[in-house]
Amino acid sequence: MDRATFACSTAFFRDYSSSSQGAFCLPGGHVDFIEKVESFTYSDFFRDYLIPNHPCIFSAKFTEDWGSRRSWVTWDGKPDFDYLLQKFGEAVVPVANCDVKEYNSNPKEQLPFKEYIKYWKEYIKNDYRSSRGCLYLKDWHLSRAFPEQDVYTTPVYFSSDWLNEYWDAIAVDDYRFVYMGPKGSWTPFHADVFRSYSWSANICGRKKWLLYPAGQEEYLKDRHGNLPFDVTAPSLQDRSVYPRYNQSQPPVEIVQEAGEIVFIPSGWHHQVYNLEDTISINHNWVNGCNVAIMWCFLQDELAAVQREINEWKDPMDDWHLQCQALEADLRSPWSLLFSRLNKFSSLSLSSLQRCSRPWSIFVASSGLAPTTPHPSYAGSPRAKHKTAGVCLTRVEQRGIIPSLDLLFLLLVIQLKIRLVSGLQPHTARPF
Repeated sequence: MDRATFACSTAFFRDYSSSSQGAFCLPGGHVDFIEKVESFTYSDFFRDYLIPNHPCIFSAKFTEDWGSRRSWVTWDGKPDFDYLLQKFGEAVVPVANCDVKEYNSNPKEQLPFKEYIKYWKEYIKNDYRSSRGCLYLKDWHLSRAFPEQDVYTTPVYFSSDWLNEYWDAIAVDDYRFVYMGPKGSWTPFHADVFRSYSWSANICGRKKWLLYPAGQEEYLKDRHGNLPFDVTAPSLQDRSVYPRYNQSQPPVEIVQEAGEIVFIPSGWHHQVYNLEDTISINHNWVNGCNVAIMWCFLQDELAAVQREINEWKDPMDDWHLQCQALEADLRSPWSLLFSRLNKFSSLSLSSLQRCSRPWSIFVASSGLAPTTPHPSYAGSPRAKHKTAGVCLTRVEQRGIIPSLDLLFLLLVIQLKIRLVSGLQPHTARPF
């Protein structure tokens, strides 16, 4: 970092306030286009985009030497299905159904990659229609699964990456993903995990982005405080449901071409469409410029957990420790979360009437998911969503007074759904 950039960043953070970040708006919705690699330095990116939290677009020149752009694409700019099958045909990949809504996300399943490519070819052949719906391969950890493949090189502008450096150090997980989907596939309205930065590069195809500066999402909430699933839905015009929608600014629109990289600032909510058959690479990352935003987000989530379960505070000696553990477990595998809940709830069973039927019988009769989920549900809220619906229905119909175990189970299912609103989790992970 040069001396001028250091002085600029020091002045910015000295005057930093979260309100100034949230109130930011691009004049006329303009997003800068970075054309030349040789004339754009890391200091330029740091000073003009990272620190002020501005989006920008990098031209295809920044990715022209990537192996995936040479090998994964046919001469006419389409996905090279034969090459992809040759390299990754036996992999198992996460696939979302864009035509189905489960709370504020799309349900996911695990499919063999070769089965997904077969579906994709048939989908194109049938004029982009299928009885299976519009399936979108999302959040695939390809680089971790195939480290020997020459896919891409992380641009230097995104190389200060505390989030992935941490996961690399413990060799558990990462936030590096590949997306592949047909024309018409899309991602519902959301902000990125932990309010991280993200960058997304199109290997082939085109995307349309609808971006809302941080803070604008408050005007898009309904009267219950929930964000919309689809920010373009006509229902947002209903002021009895979305009372503040008319106060929101129009989204910043970006059409991203093949080879281009879009930088998404921290905390910016967005909705994304594939305008053509598209393959893209995405990273989420955190560094010194947005770690304060991430920290505030995690504090807010912890406070939300504490508010929700405040009535059980008195029986617990280690209240704050348990809340922190529970907030962390919201991002953990389902089996670990269930174990934590059992331990947590056993501390206060005496504070509520017991269920009129034993817990184990209630589980069996309700159709609840087992403690260890089916592998295809790992890391997905799908099983929890269905479980929540069944539990609430049974409780209402039978008038059962649930035990504290059940109340906590339902509570955390609801919290988990809220935490991933607009997102389909990549894999369940602690933080």
